[in-house]
Amino acid sequence: MSFEFLHSSQNNSANSAIQADPSAVPARFEADVLVVFFESDGLRGPVVEIDEATGGLLQQLHKQGEITGKRYECVPLYAPRGLTCKQLLVVGIGSHDEVDAGVLYEASGAAARRLSGKPRATVGFLADGNWSNDQLEQAVAGATMGTSGQDLYRSEKHQTPFEKTVWLQAPVEVVQRGHVTGDGVKLARRLVNMPPDDLYPETFAEEAATIAGRVGLEIEIWDQARLERERCKALLAVARGSTRSPRIVLLHYRGPGCNDTSPNVAFVGKGVTFDSGGLSLKTSEGMLAMKCDMAGAAAALGAIASIAALKISVHVVAAVGLVENMTGGNAYKLGDVVTARSGTTIEIHNTDAEGRVVLADVLDVVADLKPDCIIDAATLTGACMVALGRDIAGIFTNNQSSCDVLKNAARSVGERVWQLPMDKDFDSQISSDVADIKNVGDGRLGGAITAAKLLERFVRDIPWIHVDIAGPAFADKPRPSIAGGGTGSMVRSFIEFTKRIASKKEQ
Repeated sequence: MSFEFLHSSQNNSANSAIQADPSAVPARFEADVLVVFFESDGLRGPVVEIDEATGGLLQQLHKQGEITGKRYECVPLYAPRGLTCKQLLVVGIGSHDEVDAGVLYEASGAAARRLSGKPRATVGFLADGNWSNDQLEQAVAGATMGTSGQDLYRSEKHQTPFEKTVWLQAPVEVVQRGHVTGDGVKLARRLVNMPPDDLYPETFAEEAATIAGRVGLEIEIWDQARLERERCKALLAVARGSTRSPRIVLLHYRGPGCNDTSPNVAFVGKGVTFDSGGLSLKTSEGMLAMKCDMAGAAAALGAIASIAALKISVHVVAAVGLVENMTGGNAYKLGDVVTARSGTTIEIHNTDAEGRVVLADVLDVVADLKPDCIIDAATLTGACMVALGRDIAGIFTNNQSSCDVLKNAARSVGERVWQLPMDKDFDSQISSDVADIKNVGDGRLGGAITAAKLLERFVRDIPWIHVDIAGPAFADKPRPSIAGGGTGSMVRSFIEFTKRIASKKEQ
């Protein structure tokens, strides 16, 4: 069974399929390539069976240092004796004691990325029976994700999805769940990788409507007129400099057997489809990757699409605020005071601190729905990257128990997050002399925290977690599983968080 969320116009994997063969005999599996996972501290599990079929070839190459098992090392063996596959790809996953779901996600993604460099009919992945179902699920997600890249507009693609992917010695239902998760990540990555002349507020909303139709989500799209009626003046202020009109998109999912009136969780995403910085203009270098400033919205959409396809028994809402931040004659200005939907007034000290201004209104819209928990994702601050680097998301909260669930969910799927403080002392740094608050703190220090403090003003007393994905949302150079571009950051963590919420409800 295959679940594909991507538009066929941008999806050259529309005819690809994923399968599971729990009883397959690896040595007799006919395929272009068979992928096996190799630990650095020796042969174990299904690799032993492959080694025996090849007359001890893997053991011999390991002793010679040709195969080390170092994480994400890929060693191809062509026409291996004793096997019916045309090629054996040996992928390193490091020491046995350090193998976890995140390592398997990256390793299978690395294998898929390497093999997708040319068209292939059938590729098999040999699962290890010692992996937990959660680990296998992430391995499948990585392989699904790793066949796509950022070459959406190249005449000759760098990557081509396989016609058929088969997971050997793996349960069908686990493979299906992993594939759905990987498809959610692929969706988020594709949206981030699209150029801003193709993906802007109106077309993002159209993409969301298409996805909603495919997986059975209810959708509301608030256009300019509705936003004006709803008094979303903060979001509208950011949008004023662009000829592209803004949108808020609300997606609703109620899982089977879920009778909760209020949402169990609401995912909120920053959707600045292009950020010039406004009148606080960015440099050309700083602006080049700003098509990625809607990665939070992409994560929210990818997550709820997968949650719906997985039929998790929860009530979920996803809300995304979509604008372009441009420099037109009507652009909002430094010194302006805008009134957010909640009635809070915001003095503008920097038009490049626009994401928090947009989210102020989106969070207020969501708070009206009275969800049990709100999680927002945003490429919000360069300050978070200064603090944590490019690979770790910063998280902030007003409710430690909810935050702990998200931290544990992220850790279990291999996404790196780090909690930063939300001390009350930071509140004074966003106080304004002429309005209720200003949109930046006092100077550059603690900028990720003061941004989170502004958002906190708009969630009322609802448990809330803010995830600043400015670093991990976009890869400016290749990683083992991707060639660069959008990463789909936090989609897997949000899915896992929702599973855990559903599990708690059943207890």
